[in-house]
This record gives sequence, structure tokens and C-alpha cells, in this order.
Amino acid sequence: MLQQTQVATVIPYYNEWLRRFPDFAVLARTSESSVLHAWQGLGYYARARNLHAAAKIIVRRHGGRFPRSTDQMQQLPGIGKYTAHAVASFAFQRSVPIVEANTARVLARIFNLQAPIDKTIGREILWNRARQLVPKRRAARFNSALVDLGALICLPRKPRCWICPVRNFCRAPNPEILPLKKARPRTKQLTENHAFVVRQNKILLERSGGRWRGMWILPPLEKRLAKRRPLYMSIFPFTHHRVALKVYGRSPRKIDKTSQRWIKIALIDSIPVPSPHRRAIRHLLTAARARQSHRQPS
Repeated sequence: MLQQTQVATVIPYYNEWLRRFPDFAVLARTSESSVLHAWQGLGYYARARNLHAAAKIIVRRHGGRFPRSTDQMQQLPGIGKYTAHAVASFAFQRSVPIVEANTARVLARIFNLQAPIDKTIGREILWNRARQLVPKRRAARFNSALVDLGALICLPRKPRCWICPVRNFCRAPNPEILPLKKARPRTKQLTENHAFVVRQNKILLERSGGRWRGMWILPPLEKRLAKRRPLYMSIFPFTHHRVALKVYGRSPRKIDKTSQRWIKIALIDSIPVPSPHRRAIRHLLTAARARQSHRQPS
């Protein structure tokens, strides 16, 4: 959950997750829809799908116990080198290095690394340096301190070098320009058109097979049908994209029974819906109720 999400946001989700899924066996038995619903609001839903798939593998191959080998961990969906080493260090007290955003920045500055840290050569140098530094005992405490050093003192734009406890070891003459990274791709501007169709206290939704696979969204609308002023519009970021979500009112048409369903409005909160679409649905339903109330005679 802490990947791509802030701690303050994660805590209530984490507590509720453990209440609903106290162990791998329970999570493995749960439907994907329920898992996505529990994750709703955290974004990057591939993380939830990977966690669900990993739970099934852990139950099937490892008897419900999380493997302690970093090699075995990395065979699980969604677990790369950093995550495996972090779990090994903090959960199992293994003497292994970890390299993430904060520790990468600290190490790049201490060693004045002139290779981009998001390219293969830079990553290899960072892991080798981290491996040289990690102690054989109390590695978790060391790794935690290194993370905190990057998060609190060795900051990205304005490092607080005057209070840094390791400044005498730092080789970077201009630490604020490190670490080096390859040029970021330009943000793409996308427009996504969707339909808002309601009848008899039901709303037409479609199970997504793309970005939000397995979640329910407002039905996509062909560009040629999105000519009038939208009922709702919002903009949200998504990886290297900036997406304009536009929703148009449409009359009920023949639905695609393979992916679309009429869902009772009262049940919306019980199914997984991505946040941009959930906000749109709530706004449009509230506006529709207000219009209906205004039309009724006093």
C-alpha cells in the first residue's frame, strides 16, 4: 500500500484490510471484486491484483506462510528486488540492503554518483554500494535510519546538509543536483468520454477490461456521440497521462450484456468503482435528485 501512496492515506486502509483479510488463506479465498473494493481509493489497482494472486500462490506452494528467501519472494506477483529486500530486512531481520527513492538519493550524494539512477548501470552501482554498507547485525535499524535520513534531511530539492550526521562522508560538491535521472517522458493529454444512463433507480455500468480491469465504470462513449456539452467533467493524473473525464447524458440504448449491467443505485457503494468514476456518479446522482426535487410541487 505504501508504494505510490502516502502513509497518512494508507493507515485506515491498512487497518481495514487486516480486519477483512487477516491472513493469506482468507485473502486467497476472496473474490477479485471484493479485493478491488477493499483497495478502492488507493489507486494503481494492479497492486491489489498482484497481492491477491500472491496470496493464492503462498497458500498453494508455501502452505500459507510467506517465504523467507528473497529469490522466492521475487517469484511472487508484484514483488521486485526492493520489496523482497525490504521484507527480508524488516520482517525477518536479514542482513540485506534496500534501495528505494530515499536511500537512492542518499547513496547517490554520498558517493557522488554521476550515472542516472533509473538506468541499469546506475541501479547496479547503487545496489553494490548499499551492499557494502549494510551491517551484518541490526540491518533493519540501519536501513530504517537510511530511509529516514533521505526523508527528513537529505531532501530532494533543499537538502539540510548543515545538520546531516554523515556530511563529513559526503563526496557530492553540489548534492542538490543529484541524483541524476534520465529525461522524463512528456505528459500526454487524453480525453475519455463516458455515458450517464439512469432508469428506475438503476445506473448502467460496464466492467472494465482495460486500465481498471475488474472494476465498474460508466460506459465508454464514442467520440462522435460526445458533441454536446458534458454533464460532468474532471481531470485526473494517471502515470504519464493527464486525463479529462467527460460524462454525457444518454438515453437508454441496447446494452452489451457481456460487460454491461444495470446496477441498483443503492448498491453502488458495495461494488468496486475507480475514484474518478465514483466522484462523477455521486455528483451526477446528487444533481439529478436536486432537479427532481425542484420539479415537485410544494
